[in-house]
Amino acid sequence: MTAKPVILALCAALALSACGKPGERMRFNGNYYPADLKKVGDRREDFVITVRDPGQGIEGAREAGRFEATRYCVETFGDSTVNWQTGYDPDANAAVMDNGRLILRGSCVIW
Repeated sequence: MTAKPVILALCAALALSACGKPGERMRFNGNYYPADLKKVGDRREDFVITVRDPGQGIEGAREAGRFEATRYCVETFGDSTVNWQTGYDPDANAAVMDNGRLILRGSCVIW
């Protein structure tokens, strides 16, 4: 079994688990982390994510950012694969912070 079907199945499960009442906020580790994703330059696949309130718990903030990236890539390109920029990925040992916000950078993989 290749990784792509597994990733797609996990994304589907994540999307279904995200379903809730209209207007209900997504929570990660019990907290709400507002996250914004913006494309970088002219390439739609390149993006930067800012996650507010990481002081509630860095793991939840990382998952909120990862969720935004996955959702964007699936909605825009039909695949959840993300290439994270070194040092700006959710699994980086040292979180990149700017003005009290977690910063993540990556690119959607276009097959």
